[in-house]
Amino acid sequence: MVKTRVRSAFKKAQHAFSENDSDQAKAEVTKAISEMDKAVSKGIIHKNTAARKKSRLMKKLNAL
Repeated sequence: MVKTRVRSAFKKAQHAFSENDSDQAKAEVTKAISEMDKAVSKGIIHKNTAARKKSRLMKKLNAL
């Protein structure tokens, strides 16, 4: 269930990037990062995996 929320949040953030809506993208990235941090704290995903995905999201957000 936690992994599904992480994937969904990540996909919503990706979708916001494709629409070039920086305000929505920022909100979705914040949600995605929060979900990833929760998953890491529960041991669902590895901390380096979450860090890599968060880094990629922030890189795209800064490019907008």
